[in-house]
Amino acid sequence: MSQENNEMKRSLETRHLSMIAIGGSIGTGLFLASGSAISQAGPGGALVAYALMGAMVFFLMTSLGEMATYMPVSGSFSTYATKFVDPAFGFALGWNYWFNWAITLAVEINTAAIIMEYWLPDVPSWMFSVFFLAVIFTINATSGKSFGESEYWLSMIKVITVLVFIVVGLLTIFGIMGGQGPVGFENFTVGEAPFVGGIPALLGVFVVAGFSFQGTELIGITAGESANPEESIPKAIKQVFWRIILFYIVSIFIIAMLIPYTSPNLLGGDVSDVSTSPFTLVFERAGLATAASVLNAVILTAVLSAGNSGLYASSRMLHSMAHSGQAPKVFGKVNKRGVPINAVILTTLVGALAFLSSIFGDGFYNLLLAASGLTGFIAWLGIAISHFRFRRAFKAQNHDLSELKYKARWFPFGPILAVILCVLVIVGQDIQAFKDFDLKAILVTYMSIPLVLVLYVYYKVKHKTKLIPLEEIKLK
Repeated sequence: MSQENNEMKRSLETRHLSMIAIGGSIGTGLFLASGSAISQAGPGGALVAYALMGAMVFFLMTSLGEMATYMPVSGSFSTYATKFVDPAFGFALGWNYWFNWAITLAVEINTAAIIMEYWLPDVPSWMFSVFFLAVIFTINATSGKSFGESEYWLSMIKVITVLVFIVVGLLTIFGIMGGQGPVGFENFTVGEAPFVGGIPALLGVFVVAGFSFQGTELIGITAGESANPEESIPKAIKQVFWRIILFYIVSIFIIAMLIPYTSPNLLGGDVSDVSTSPFTLVFERAGLATAASVLNAVILTAVLSAGNSGLYASSRMLHSMAHSGQAPKVFGKVNKRGVPINAVILTTLVGALAFLSSIFGDGFYNLLLAASGLTGFIAWLGIAISHFRFRRAFKAQNHDLSELKYKARWFPFGPILAVILCVLVIVGQDIQAFKDFDLKAILVTYMSIPLVLVLYVYYKVKHKTKLIPLEEIKLK
């Protein structure tokens, strides 16, 4: 096997990484779920929850950025957990993350088919799913650059949509559009607003916000294929914070200003009915009648972007684990175009099988969904712990911080905040199930946790691994 079969090509440019960083945080969570967040916790509660979660994601990305610029590898945080914490921890994180995105691929192609029914209700939905899966596979099997280019343009559509929404929303608030005159802060004072439902509602919106932001960690996965990681990764991460503020906080503020939290329309968030999107409601209030059809197309690009990113992230994670001996070696090989093709094929097959299970019976499919539900938060937890250990090892081995090309701000505040909020979100997934002692609901909701523990214990017992002493951590 020639050397080209072991190395991926560094073909992702700074513009690709910058747009991937944005695209990772804009999706159905913003276009659909933001309305239910306002309905649940009121305008003030939604803004506070998204702001706190956004701050945590920013600190998490700076932690990942520091490690990714120091050690730019594909499948990064599984590798960092293996090197800086415990190989068993890296093994559990890596397989957990691969499984999550493989299942997400099935979810997204299923969702894309539902969206297509808006225009073509008489065509069988499985045909759309097969078509979109083929498109996503082709993009990922072609080259790393084809993934970067496709994500660049898919993300561009989402960004333009949000910017247009913000402009239209502000013009409506000031009475320039919509024909109803200037809008005051009355929706922030109606009923129990601005804060509704107290701490439990706020915690519930933390969960919604957390799912909305999942995918931002993709910036770390791309490090192994970045043409210039020391320049492009810090630049992309610096932009994450301001884009979270602009896209999420400003968008939610506009929705809250124009639509009262008591509106039954905000209880939507179902992709099968795009008219429930708060974006559609705001556009229609501004007098844009074709909003639903246009936004449906935008949501389709968001869903395809998520599926595209899912196949990319999971195949790179599998490739990385194969190189560290935590997955079969066959998945570590890449073709002449620098694509880990075996990893791409396996992940596509698993996604296709998961999709087929949704056709032949929702029971097993829903079980898969539940099993993958918390894996994103577990990955974030792993990033925070790995960074904390990396910095401590850096200091213990008498390295100077000036050696770091990019330094995470406010260490150790960032990783500590991330750990606290991730644990809060993980525990707070279904508090009601604990109150009612609904054992079935508890098992379904929190299934990811025992799965990760089983992976961790299996590897630890088999390979007799231990927490790596700080002095023994190999920093290069």
